[in-house]
Amino acid sequence: MRAAKRLEALLTRERELWASGLLRIAGVDEAGVGPLAGPVVAAAVIFPPGCGLPGVDDSKKLTPEKRATLAVAIRERALAFAVALVEPEEIDRINVYQATLAAMGRAVDGLSFRPQHVLVDARRIPGCDLPQEAIIRGDAHCHAIAAASILAKTTRDALMRRYDDEFPGYGFADHKGYPTEAHRDAIRRLGPCAIHRLSFTLLPAPKLWSEPL
Repeated sequence: MRAAKRLEALLTRERELWASGLLRIAGVDEAGVGPLAGPVVAAAVIFPPGCGLPGVDDSKKLTPEKRATLAVAIRERALAFAVALVEPEEIDRINVYQATLAAMGRAVDGLSFRPQHVLVDARRIPGCDLPQEAIIRGDAHCHAIAAASILAKTTRDALMRRYDDEFPGYGFADHKGYPTEAHRDAIRRLGPCAIHRLSFTLLPAPKLWSEPL
């Protein structure tokens, strides 16, 4: 019963839009703003009208195992989905906020169906010519945005696990590039590697970001 109520709450905005005749609603979110290494990843997801997946929620509230299971289900049930990356070199060049917006725009552009309306977690995507709205804490309040957060998070975590093999010694599989003390110690010992964001690693270490699950 609790799960059903949670799903209905998450679908509130989408049901309003579906009822108004807008049937292709895209949710957009990102993962990886705070890490010292690796890309920013954004995802966009469109579900068929009336479709909701029980268990979908803000990716930060879910265990890695639950996220992985839901990511498979989202890909199977979505009308369309797309994932886009902005790599560290570009992040350093344009700054992480602009990189996040760029990744979101690329994810929307990558959808195989053109959305009629775009729901974005806390931001508006510049240059997007589609009707869009920013929903504060959208990953906790909107089903499509929450689904996008799961795809973005699971995609990025899988990349960081692969980078752990490619760049041993940094512990990327454990901290996913976030600024944990162990990660900073590794940078001090080994220096930054090819996937580090140099504009981040050269800064002092403010404790702003916690290690993800």
